[in-house]
Amino acid sequence: MTTPPRGSKPDPMEREVDRLLANLATLGRPPEGDHTPPGKAPALHTSTQPRHHGVRPSPRAPTRGDLVALWARVLLGIAFGGLMTQWPYPYGCGQSLFVYLGAVATVMLAGAWIAFASWKLRNAAAHILSLILFFWGIVLAAEQVLPRIGYAAERASWRCPSAPSTAGPPRRAAAPASSTADAQLR
Repeated sequence: MTTPPRGSKPDPMEREVDRLLANLATLGRPPEGDHTPPGKAPALHTSTQPRHHGVRPSPRAPTRGDLVALWARVLLGIAFGGLMTQWPYPYGCGQSLFVYLGAVATVMLAGAWIAFASWKLRNAAAHILSLILFFWGIVLAAEQVLPRIGYAAERASWRCPSAPSTAGPPRRAAAPASSTADAQLR
């Protein structure tokens, strides 16, 4: 570091840096006047409050009811996600497509809900299964959305094509029965 020329004022930041470096040099050493027995190591953290490193322990351990409810959600979510492959209605376009995509969104929502619950209860297996369920919902949605936005090789439409008109040329109205009978007599 260069020394300031004589006659100039000292930089206040320089004083602050020097003070912090001096504090850093004494970090980890016992304070002066603290005599610890020779066989015992000095405590580095002398504060009476516990340190938190971003993750707080849960206030209570999960009960059996919490775990049963969590696994019931996991099983229902996986069953619903698996049964989406057996959707009984045509969902190629129109309103039925939007109903199907709503059900797919429900699968993703269930996966996210179970993921939050399993994270809160610190249950790793349920958390992994819920993330798989969430990503399965993304796959189901991508299967329907990507062809409609032009990303896939096949093209599909959001709306159903209108039915072609089967009506041919206009028909002539049939004559009343009485007038045809009169025409035959003549």
